[in-house]
Amino acid sequence: MKVAKLCNGTVIDHIPSDKLFKVISLLGLENTTSQITFGYNLDSQKIGKKAIIKIADRFLDPDEVNKVSLIAPNAQIVIIRNYQVTEKKQLILPEEICGEVKCLNPKCITNNEPMCTRFVAIDRAKGLYKCLYCERMVSTEEMIVTKDC
Repeated sequence: MKVAKLCNGTVIDHIPSDKLFKVISLLGLENTTSQITFGYNLDSQKIGKKAIIKIADRFLDPDEVNKVSLIAPNAQIVIIRNYQVTEKKQLILPEEICGEVKCLNPKCITNNEPMCTRFVAIDRAKGLYKCLYCERMVSTEEMIVTKDC
């Protein structure tokens, strides 16, 4: 199978296979006019089975990169310009998350008032965060990542 090289765009590599469609949905790629290519359940020495997404003529903004890191914290972002790799970024979990994740506490003020959520990392290695408003602890595995604040 041949996949055309990207002239300009973004590659998201080392996505756990079970997270691929979550990343596609989060980035709104099902509605894009850009050409996208993805691979699913590909062999990976690093993580066993992986997924990859190639997006032509689109570069992720910092908020999108943070959201992807919450779903696939060990993924890698590769920027392609004029058929050349110009940048590689290994994703890491952010120190603070603002407005990108829903608080799971139904009584939290962020679920009852029009305001953005704020979480601070308690243990990034374990993916543990705390809501700054209600102090509920949440792991990245149980987080509900939103498209908007």
